[in-house]
Amino acid sequence: MKSLLRLKPYLWKYRKTLFWGFLTVVGSNIFTVYQPRIIGDAIDKLKVGLETKNIDETSLLLYAGIVVGLSLIAGFFTFLTRQTIIVVSRDVEYDLRNDFLKHIQTLHLSYFQNTPTGDLMAHATNDIGAVRNSVGPGIMYPMDTIMTFSMTLTMMLWTDWELTVYALIPLPLVSYVVYRLGKIIHKKSEEKQAQFSLLTMRAQENLSGIRIVKAYVRELYEINRFQNISWEYLKKNLVLARVQSIMWPLMFLLVGCSLVITVYAGGLKVIYGEITIGTLTAFFGYLMLLIWPMIAFGWVTNILQQGAASMGRLAKIFDTEPDIRNTSQTDFSIKEIQGEIEFRNVSLTHKSAQRPTLKNINLHIPKGMTVAIVGYTGAGKSTLVNFIPRLYDVTEGELLLDGVNIQTIPLEVLRQHIGYVPQETFLFSDTIAENISYGVDNGTLEHVLQAAEISQIASDVTEFPKTYDTMIGERGITLSGGQKQRTSIARAVMRNPKILILDDALSAVDTYTEEEILKRLRHVMRDRTSIIISHRISTVKEADMIVVLDNGEIVEQGTHDELVAVGGIYAELYEKQLLEEELEQL
Repeated sequence: MKSLLRLKPYLWKYRKTLFWGFLTVVGSNIFTVYQPRIIGDAIDKLKVGLETKNIDETSLLLYAGIVVGLSLIAGFFTFLTRQTIIVVSRDVEYDLRNDFLKHIQTLHLSYFQNTPTGDLMAHATNDIGAVRNSVGPGIMYPMDTIMTFSMTLTMMLWTDWELTVYALIPLPLVSYVVYRLGKIIHKKSEEKQAQFSLLTMRAQENLSGIRIVKAYVRELYEINRFQNISWEYLKKNLVLARVQSIMWPLMFLLVGCSLVITVYAGGLKVIYGEITIGTLTAFFGYLMLLIWPMIAFGWVTNILQQGAASMGRLAKIFDTEPDIRNTSQTDFSIKEIQGEIEFRNVSLTHKSAQRPTLKNINLHIPKGMTVAIVGYTGAGKSTLVNFIPRLYDVTEGELLLDGVNIQTIPLEVLRQHIGYVPQETFLFSDTIAENISYGVDNGTLEHVLQAAEISQIASDVTEFPKTYDTMIGERGITLSGGQKQRTSIARAVMRNPKILILDDALSAVDTYTEEEILKRLRHVMRDRTSIIISHRISTVKEADMIVVLDNGEIVEQGTHDELVAVGGIYAELYEKQLLEEELEQL
């Protein structure tokens, strides 16, 4: 339950509305609790009328009218209660959902590499919904329950304190049952929510990888896997339902015990003339009003325990601090960058790795230079360029940008001046124009067209049904691999960045298209620092400087002609590709 205390800032934000909600609860209970007293007086007046054979019908109608009026007013206040407290719960849900996404966006790249997307989706849907439930009914009903219980108990004690003591004998047992079952419900709720995360993750992966599933004819296999996880989720839900089903009958049983005790003790008091029938009737009315608080106590405990379990899961994410963020070292006076990059003895060792991914990297890239990085698969090429937008931070050494440590530059400023086309192309389920202009605010169609021309996607787009307004489906599924890459290049170019990074961004296009793209990109790269990673020598041979990586170290560095003359790894790669081209021609 401690995890729910984290909701205090959200509730404080809506304190005025909650205060009015509290007043409506008070009003509703005042007009509800007074009704049994009116009914008791009416019964006594009716008894006197029967004894004297002089029934005053006008008085009885007056009593009936008062009860109806009190019920209407109480109902109106109950309506206002829901319009305040329940509405606040929706507002809190809205704020919590936005804060959740905002925090997720700040987390480092490695967090998402180790956390399944389906798990995060379960948090964003099921867990936040459970928390909202604990804020709405979880606040309204405890408030209503406490108010009803205290006001009713006051009226009962005022009516007959001795009979009240008898009626409340089962109350300690109610508290014990709620305490014991509440702990079990909390544990079972956590297990249920964890299984729901697995279910969501499995469904998300199936839908994302549907082409692979179909290509390998694994539909039945995936259906069976999903069915097994779903069955486990069903069993955990049933276990929770069994625990919950025990609570309700026990509550009714304990309430029934109170009624039996009241009937016996109250009946004796009527026989001995200690109280009137009207007083006993009013007492039964008060006891009936207590039935809801006693039952609601168990129900609310159930809601709060589930909400606490969900909030505890969300809290683990909120408590995860991003490894890469602005710190006290950040110099917020820096508003732009120029593009000079220098690696000084840079090394990187991942937390789970036994050996460094990159070792003693020393590299100076002046502003406006085009640098190519080549090497065998797994040499560390992508990791090296990931330092520049700070997707990773160096574990040893120092990375300088414009002569200052990159960690002193505000993240927003740094990344706003970088155009990055990653190895794995990602497009949003939107139009081509929106995907190209994604990295800029208020991008014009003219700029979109210019970027599309540079990346050589323009000729393809004109053949689409709605040209640049064509929807490309989830992750750009309607486009070919080459079209996706060219759209991503257009997106990076449209930002007009000071640093342009192309991480194997031309691997899916043919050599002719590659040549045309590079021809246009050379004009774009003339005024900015550009870094190109590629396995094709034809892509990198015109670069001002070529860096060869092997096993995380720089082993060669120079121009195309210089590296071919050296006869090392670069020359070997070049000779292999020349041989492949000759074989293709044959």
